[in-house]
Amino acid sequence: MLDPRLLRSFVAIVETGHFTRAAERLGMTQSTISQQLGRLEELAGHPLIDRAARPVRPTALGERLLGHARRILQLDAEARSLLRDPAGTAAISIGLPEDLATPALARGLAGFAARNSRIRLDVVTGLSRDLATRYRQGEFDIVVVKEDRPAPDCRASFPEPLGWFAAPEPGVEAGDPLALVTFPVGGLYRETMFRQLEAAGRRWYVAFSGSSLQSVISAVSAGMGLSLLPLSVTRGQDVRRLSGRDGEGLGEVPPMVVSLYAREDQAPIGELVEMVLAVLERR
Repeated sequence: MLDPRLLRSFVAIVETGHFTRAAERLGMTQSTISQQLGRLEELAGHPLIDRAARPVRPTALGERLLGHARRILQLDAEARSLLRDPAGTAAISIGLPEDLATPALARGLAGFAARNSRIRLDVVTGLSRDLATRYRQGEFDIVVVKEDRPAPDCRASFPEPLGWFAAPEPGVEAGDPLALVTFPVGGLYRETMFRQLEAAGRRWYVAFSGSSLQSVISAVSAGMGLSLLPLSVTRGQDVRRLSGRDGEGLGEVPPMVVSLYAREDQAPIGELVEMVLAVLERR
């Protein structure tokens, strides 16, 4: 690899047309800059500067090298700048269920990142059970999950009321068997839904399985089937909550809990935990 110091001297000589001016630009003696050019020419095996010309100018080989030398020096400067800038050198990984990655939480995370340029946030959304497993395996520093009951090391938990939802127009809830709209295998609402209907003695089949919250709500709104959803995610959505006679035979659904787990409570993780908890409390 060519030494950037030698290339810097070569470029300075070409751009100034004089050894003396090049030395002044780089803050070195003329003899030093001449020695550095000589070392570069030894590596190249050919003269790179026509010393007889006035002002001096590059040889044919020197002209070919000049563009590459400038690019190498630019990359060298960028690499040095990168090493001086600590931005993004420390990572905090966070796992969230999709429906909790709200605009309010996103704004909180963005504000934290703006105040802590040294820290890089790695935020992942997914199914609660998968997120919980990955947290236990050490993949996340902070995780928020939905579960039946919090574990002993939970930092805080909040109730998550659930309800049965259907399209705005009545009809699908009267089906036998019931058409269901679900999340993929492993989704908590999916298994709770099945348990509730089986305990109530109702027949059912999965009519639609969506991998995202929006796809599930869209399918429910279109009348493809019923679904069990958190009340918090249905606000403003074109779906109808089943209750009373409409929901007869579906069973009362106990709330789940939203739990937050974190590996430590010292800054900066502690600051993030407090921000996430504040957002969850306002849901």
